[in-house]
Amino acid sequence: MKFKLIYPKWAKLEGQTVFNLPPHGPVVFAATLPDFVEIQFVDENVEELIFDTTADFIGISMMLTTQVKRGWEIADKYRALGKKVIFGGISTMLHAEETMLHADSVFLGEAEGRMEKVFEDFQKNNLQKVYNFMADQPDVSIVGPARRDILNRDMYYHKGVQMVDLFHASRGCRFNCYPCAVSYLGGRCFRPRPIDKAIEELHTIENNRLFIVDNSLAQDTKWEMDLFKEMIPLKKKWCSHTIEDKPEVLDLAAQAGAWYVYQAVFDTSDYIRERVKKYHDHGIGVEGTILLGLDNQTEDDIKRLIDFLLEINLDLAEFTVLTPFPHTKTYDDLLKQDRIFNMNWNDYNAGKVVFKPQHMTPEKLQELYHYAWDTFYKDESQAQKMFNLMRLVVSKEMDDGTYRRRKQEFVNTSFGKEVKR
Repeated sequence: MKFKLIYPKWAKLEGQTVFNLPPHGPVVFAATLPDFVEIQFVDENVEELIFDTTADFIGISMMLTTQVKRGWEIADKYRALGKKVIFGGISTMLHAEETMLHADSVFLGEAEGRMEKVFEDFQKNNLQKVYNFMADQPDVSIVGPARRDILNRDMYYHKGVQMVDLFHASRGCRFNCYPCAVSYLGGRCFRPRPIDKAIEELHTIENNRLFIVDNSLAQDTKWEMDLFKEMIPLKKKWCSHTIEDKPEVLDLAAQAGAWYVYQAVFDTSDYIRERVKKYHDHGIGVEGTILLGLDNQTEDDIKRLIDFLLEINLDLAEFTVLTPFPHTKTYDDLLKQDRIFNMNWNDYNAGKVVFKPQHMTPEKLQELYHYAWDTFYKDESQAQKMFNLMRLVVSKEMDDGTYRRRKQEFVNTSFGKEVKR
């Protein structure tokens, strides 16, 4: 059976450096397919989607809210051609009711152990309208290596630099952050993969540079340290969301190849200042993630926060505006307070204000969002700061003998001059 899996395109944010990472959801999903399924994958962000009819069954994998309208459009076109379409992925779960209007079937939840039944139903012309496994998560120990072979690797370069591969070592999150949908999508229980299974998958990834996409690695200190210990011999170089800032954890993380981490910067406290310094003291870069528009933020608070970012020497910063994604407490609160004025999902990209802030107008918050980007990158561009981080990873690779040139890396690129050593 021929199955065509499509990852819809979305509009990138104006003014930011544009690059495409190989998507994670589709390659994890592809690993769950029965052996009798022949898969063709199209990432519409890097290649043209051709609406042919050679595939027996069409799948659409959506991660972002800003993908859903394009996903629906693709489905409508294929269904008009007589093809059955199934949707899955994070934003399918967040927009399930609307997506059903454009689908023959929607799959909700995690796919391991479930796909054989779905494809057998399709073959028997008995495809169910909804397969809902959100309350019945599979044993995380059966998660196998992702099917990265479905990717067109040559598409994932930026200015000659190969992008990181995505990998996950756990699912779920015991935290319940205000603007986040993870507790709805994956549950409040931290579900780490057995470390031997995670390491087995890491051995299959040829790319030396990784993004560990777990919601947070800072959920179980022993597991976190054991994972880092086992990663040391692999000599991978990786970025991730938050890790613990305990000295013993940071020591192991650095040995395991920690390149940089994403750190939420939510105030101007000494705690944040010291946390960033601890990362830097261990040779680990920091990309600050800064959320603007919370109810406790005034215009002055936001401007003070931006000044603070420059003081603590972040390697990069990514600014977003509070966005009320469905199935979050943010959405429930703002909807109840009648503060959401824009329900165009294309605008839910964390760069456009779609609600009424507490202490300023939407227009002022939008202005502050642009002010934040412009101010932080005033003296050194985002491209230059990215180059500095690339230089850091190349230095680490040269130190341990794992560096290999990728497609004329750093030559004639906007990242900067070629690194010589």
